[in-house]
Amino acid sequence: MAVPTDELQSLHEFAVALAGAAMRTIAASRPEPATAGTKADAADWVTPFDREVERLTRDEIARRFPGHRVVGEEYGGSDGDGFTWYVDPIDGTTNFVHGLPWSSYSLAGFDEDGVAVGVVADPARGEILSAVRGGGAFADGKPVSCRPAGSLAGEVLLTEWSKNRPWPGMYTVLTEVSDRFAATRIMGSCALALAAVGAGRAAGALLPGRYNLWDVAAGALIAREGGALVHGRDGVSGGVPEDGILAAAPGVAGELWQLWRAAA
Repeated sequence: MAVPTDELQSLHEFAVALAGAAMRTIAASRPEPATAGTKADAADWVTPFDREVERLTRDEIARRFPGHRVVGEEYGGSDGDGFTWYVDPIDGTTNFVHGLPWSSYSLAGFDEDGVAVGVVADPARGEILSAVRGGGAFADGKPVSCRPAGSLAGEVLLTEWSKNRPWPGMYTVLTEVSDRFAATRIMGSCALALAAVGAGRAAGALLPGRYNLWDVAAGALIAREGGALVHGRDGVSGGVPEDGILAAAPGVAGELWQLWRAAA
């Protein structure tokens, strides 16, 4: 069932505390390619720290909320029903393995009405971006909001590869964005890209393709609660889109959606 509004804040505080613990573990870790492994292919990295952080998250949720379910990138789904947590212990493991400072911890809690709380922790900045449904978006507890951009000129668009490959129409969109005097950045963490929109650090994030909920749910909530429009290729807002995600400041969302639609 849906979590009552007066309980959302305590869940948000719990998620922020989990993100803080995960961030400290990640920041203290020193991985390298020689000691990391791969999963589906040579570009799909995993480290002992991914697994350690996910285990710590699962243990703490089980201790505090034994009836809650957990679904994570490294260990799949647990038993339970009702409220469900989706965790990506390190989103951007390729960057993490190679010592590049753009990776994150992502945790989102779902009830029957969808995403209720979300946190995205950035170990390189020592910062936690978070949101609670209907209660706004925050950076280390201080309210944040998306950019007041009215056009793409001078702005930044974030995007990501689709499973290490370009998505359909990607080069067309990037060229159009450049022609409008905006910059595009491919940083390596879907969660941070979406959360950055809600925090006002990028005008938009365009993530075509299919992603797991642990990759995008928390960041999408932070973007939406920061005032961004969040929808899929069909242009319909609400929930976490399954056919790609556009999160953008209202003043540029239509422009970006038209570029995406025309290029796909």
